[in-house]
Amino acid sequence: MLDPTNTRDLGPRVGTPLWLYLAGITVAGGALLGVTLFVYGLDRLQVLGASPLIWLMLCMVVIGELRPIASPRTAADNGAPTSLPFSFALLLSFGLPVAGLVQAVATAIAGVARGHAPHRVLFNIAQYALSFGAADAVLRLVAPGSAVHPWVAKGPDLAAVAAAGAVYYVCNLVLVESAVAMHERAPLGAVLRKDLGQRLFVHGVLLSLAPLVSVAMVHEVWLVPLFFFPLAALYTSATLSMKREHQANHDELTGLANRKLLILRTQEALSEAQLRKHRVGLLLLDLDRFKEVNDTLGHPTGDRLLQTVARRLTHSVRPGDLVARLGGDEFAVLLPQVRDPASAREVATRLRVSLAEPMRLDGMDFDLEASVGIALYPNHAPDFELLMQRADVAMYVAKEHRTGVELYEQHKDRNSTARLSLFGELRRALVEDELEMFYQPKVRLADHRTVGLEALVRWRHPQRGVLPPEDFVPLVEQSYLMRSFTHEVLERTLPQVARWWAQGIELPVAVNLSARELLDPTLPDIVAAALRRHGVAPQAIRLDISERVMVAEADAVTPTILALADLGIALALDDFGTGYFTLARLGGLPVEEIKIDESFVRRSLADPDGHLIVRSAVDLVGTLGMRAVAEGVESERVAEDMRAMGCYAAQGRHFASPLEAHQVAPWLAEHGGPYSALGGASGEPTEHSRTL
Repeated sequence: MLDPTNTRDLGPRVGTPLWLYLAGITVAGGALLGVTLFVYGLDRLQVLGASPLIWLMLCMVVIGELRPIASPRTAADNGAPTSLPFSFALLLSFGLPVAGLVQAVATAIAGVARGHAPHRVLFNIAQYALSFGAADAVLRLVAPGSAVHPWVAKGPDLAAVAAAGAVYYVCNLVLVESAVAMHERAPLGAVLRKDLGQRLFVHGVLLSLAPLVSVAMVHEVWLVPLFFFPLAALYTSATLSMKREHQANHDELTGLANRKLLILRTQEALSEAQLRKHRVGLLLLDLDRFKEVNDTLGHPTGDRLLQTVARRLTHSVRPGDLVARLGGDEFAVLLPQVRDPASAREVATRLRVSLAEPMRLDGMDFDLEASVGIALYPNHAPDFELLMQRADVAMYVAKEHRTGVELYEQHKDRNSTARLSLFGELRRALVEDELEMFYQPKVRLADHRTVGLEALVRWRHPQRGVLPPEDFVPLVEQSYLMRSFTHEVLERTLPQVARWWAQGIELPVAVNLSARELLDPTLPDIVAAALRRHGVAPQAIRLDISERVMVAEADAVTPTILALADLGIALALDDFGTGYFTLARLGGLPVEEIKIDESFVRRSLADPDGHLIVRSAVDLVGTLGMRAVAEGVESERVAEDMRAMGCYAAQGRHFASPLEAHQVAPWLAEHGGPYSALGGASGEPTEHSRTL
């Protein structure tokens, strides 16, 4: 028998539709059972109570209640009870009062043994009473002889018995599944259709045994226990089949649904959503820094932690939602029906909150965080595969931006059709020399002399024109083209640097490095080989490291940074102010320059607090022995403001837009020429000679 409320036996709130329904069925069933017992009479009940038959049947019914045959989608303690042949045989032979009383006692005993909540036990007793009452009414109507007790069905009576069994099954199914549908807030039709064929077959087999039990019960009561063996065989066979099916559809470690079951349930939910015109949500959840647990404490501890996570997730979703483990520390949650994106985000937030409470294992507290991506049908995808892909995209956006929860947005999808097409074209661009380097001057604010250049890659696309790096560099970073791309940038930048220095334009040229590049342990060797090949001194280039890289991958990239510094290459922290990096975390790394991001610079003009924050950052940079460089300076006012705060230099369109290589020398001649980094007009120490 199915659970009429939920798997955790939490009672419904008073006054809700589900509470009213359960209360109504409980009162109606209790009243029917009470009236029939009163009419039957206490004297007759006492006579039956002295009969070994009733006690034997009670034992068989109790055993059957404790050993139900569950369907694939029900819990182990729910499903078709193997008590049905015995309780229905009592109904055939002695009518509703006896069958109802025995079933009520057995249901109460089984409920207490399983620790079920009182409201669930009372509801089950009541729905049995109503279902048996409907079947008894059919028997009295179709087979008048059934009113004489004890009654044994003969051949012509089997049609009436079959009709009574069908009515019992339909009443039992509707009464229980209506409660389930209310609890899960799912359409009744969809709930009734779940595993209908298998449930109908199992109930049909059990009910077909009832007339045989009735015959044995009347003619020779001690033959009744023999029915235990075929029922035990049926139960064992069904249990083994269910166990195999459960293993095929569930994760072995956590007991959650696996990818196979998730696909099946999602496809069913999508079909239902098409008919009823509602949304389906798919949430993809990944634990942050879980690998550190496995690496530090071992996989057994990690497995126990995953089991705890699985329990918390299961207890945090809504009734009817499905939690699945996809592998490792990645989980998915299917929302078969969701009202709007805000509701899906609410579920995702609740999941993250459930994991935020420290988990204590082996005397240690573990604080876990998760990143959740959300994709909805039909808003974002029409099928499971695309829904999963887009939830995955949203999850990685949440992880990258440290926002915790993200809804899929097409403009953030690096794997959209347009971007995949662009990826194919990018492979061709690397071969056909379509990448070009532009150079933006960096100007000292004290006298507006040029003190460096920043190399900026552009793609001169045959159809789309000149594309900025944000249109294609993220795609490169997620592909196997990263090393080829790095090689191409160096091969285009270093020969030009060599030519400028040979002409006396001794300006260091900054090259931006991505996270993928810095995670490559061979990068220092690649850079060193390129410098030797083109005859460029290490002090002629500067490598810019994004603040986001230092926030997310500081430990992983530190060896590469130190190896680059050992080559004599100056390093700068780029995009400062876009993440959560603090300068104190540099911890002795050889960084000479801090480049303040343009968004941070704009804050200095937007409000007094922003001005104070930028000034404090610049002061701290100076205190640590580094120089501050303002990026994205668009006007003289901003330039003067940055100079007054103590910034050493700036770059931006106020001074010059990115220039093609052939435009750099004329621009320098027109704007007073470079300030040499190797001795300087004022005899300042060289830029590359300072380290922390």
